[in-house]
Amino acid sequence: MADTPNRVDAATGTGFVGHEWDGIEELDTPMPRWWLYILYATIAFSVVYTILYPAWPLASRATDGTLGWTSHGQLAQELAAEQKRKGPVLAAIAATPAEALLARPDLVRAAQEGGRAAFKVNCVQCHGSGAAGSKGYPNLNDDDWLWGGDVATIEQTIAHGIRQPGDDATRVSQMPAFGRDGLLTAAQIQDVVSYVRFVSRQEPMSKGAQQGQALFAANCAVCHGDQARGNRELGAPNLTDAIWLYGGDRAALTQTITNARGGIMPAWHARLSPATIRMLAIYVHSLGGGEKAPAPPPQTAQQAGGDGQPQ
Repeated sequence: MADTPNRVDAATGTGFVGHEWDGIEELDTPMPRWWLYILYATIAFSVVYTILYPAWPLASRATDGTLGWTSHGQLAQELAAEQKRKGPVLAAIAATPAEALLARPDLVRAAQEGGRAAFKVNCVQCHGSGAAGSKGYPNLNDDDWLWGGDVATIEQTIAHGIRQPGDDATRVSQMPAFGRDGLLTAAQIQDVVSYVRFVSRQEPMSKGAQQGQALFAANCAVCHGDQARGNRELGAPNLTDAIWLYGGDRAALTQTITNARGGIMPAWHARLSPATIRMLAIYVHSLGGGEKAPAPPPQTAQQAGGDGQPQ
């Protein structure tokens, strides 16, 4: 539709732009003043911002800005302030032996919270967010411990790991690969499996289990004990409690006895601070299976400084 240049809408007093579609025409309505003022203000703000703050990307960095502010610098300041705030508590936790820490409720609460945070960052990948573990990774909520569940023992395990190469203080245990190394035949392994399933109350006594009992006594009892209840000094698990790291069904036990198992836990002492490791130990100890420290062995008169003669 052709339009005269100065044609005006009678109802609004606004001129037409000359566009028409199916009887609908467009008015040349000007922008609201407030909208224009906001637009000009944002343009001015953006100019000032690019002068004061990092804004324009360069080849390897952004422009510095006259204020010298950076998000990395702000984060460093906030972390430093938080570290200063927590410093006295962390120093107290690091300076207090693990077992003595349990007698300090104020420090225990702080250690549990710090340990929970550290666990979420460093440990959930293997043990799970609820510390329930999975196949090959132990459940930390129960009271089944390979090496011991008192807080000092847990701290030692976290600090030096299990089978960690290059760490002389790491936990070390080695189960023979009875099948792979030819120590037992396939039939003998099945007999041992039958016996292990018997002592774990999964199968009744059978001829195979009876034969497996003799084989167990000759080959396995040295680590797992005559009653198959394990040995924490050697990291040998209790086979009677129905708690399995790799599974207690016949196929899993056959695989374990045939080829052995040997998981690795990292040694965290080179990655985490002593205070963080202690907080992790307190947190794990609090999950439900924590134990009291074992009583020290009785001293002889000579160890106590006497002459060994009755007084």
